[in-house]
Amino acid sequence: MSVRILALVGSLRAGSHNRQLAEAAVKLAPEGVEVQLFEGLAEIPFYNEDIDVAEGAPAPAVALREAAQSSDAFLFFTPEYNGTMPAVLKNSIDWLSRPYGAGAFAGKPVAVVGTAFGQYGGVWAHDDARKSISLAGGKVIEDLKLSIPGSVTRFAELHPSDDTEVAAQLTEVLARLREHAGEALAA
Repeated sequence: MSVRILALVGSLRAGSHNRQLAEAAVKLAPEGVEVQLFEGLAEIPFYNEDIDVAEGAPAPAVALREAAQSSDAFLFFTPEYNGTMPAVLKNSIDWLSRPYGAGAFAGKPVAVVGTAFGQYGGVWAHDDARKSISLAGGKVIEDLKLSIPGSVTRFAELHPSDDTEVAAQLTEVLARLREHAGEALAA
C-alpha cells in the first residue's frame, strides 16, 4: 500500500524555489510514497464562514478538501514572507481546519519544510506554519524539519532535485513522513 502525501506550496511564483523543492519531492519519492502537488491555492478565496456553507463552499476550496481527505499525510513547503508564512498557505490551513473538530488534518501527520533567501532558510515561517497546523488539528511531526538557506544563490543554476545534499535530506523527510503515516493508518 502506498502512502499518499499532499504537498502544498506557499509561493505562487512560477519560478519559486519552494515549488521546485516540491517538484523534487514528487520526483524523489521513495517506494511506497506518492506525492501529489496540489495546484490551485491561488483560486481559493480567503476563509469566511459566510461562504463555507452546507449548500456549497467555493469549488476551489472543495477541491482542496477532497485532495486532503484522500491523503494520508501532508507536506507543506513554505518560504518566509516578512518573517512568517505566506497568506495563501495560512488560508489553506484555515479551509482545511473546518468543520471545527473534524477538519481534513484530523489524525494525519504533517511536516513543514522549505527554503528561503535568508541565512536560516525560513525557520520563522516554518515554525508559524507548524503552530497553525497544530491548532487546526494536524499531527505535526516536530522533529521532521528541513530549512534550506540561501535559496537565491543555492538554486540559481541547480534544481533542488539535482542538489545531492538536498535530495538526500528531502528523501529522508519523505521516508519518515511515510513511517508516521503508516503508524496513523495502522492505529
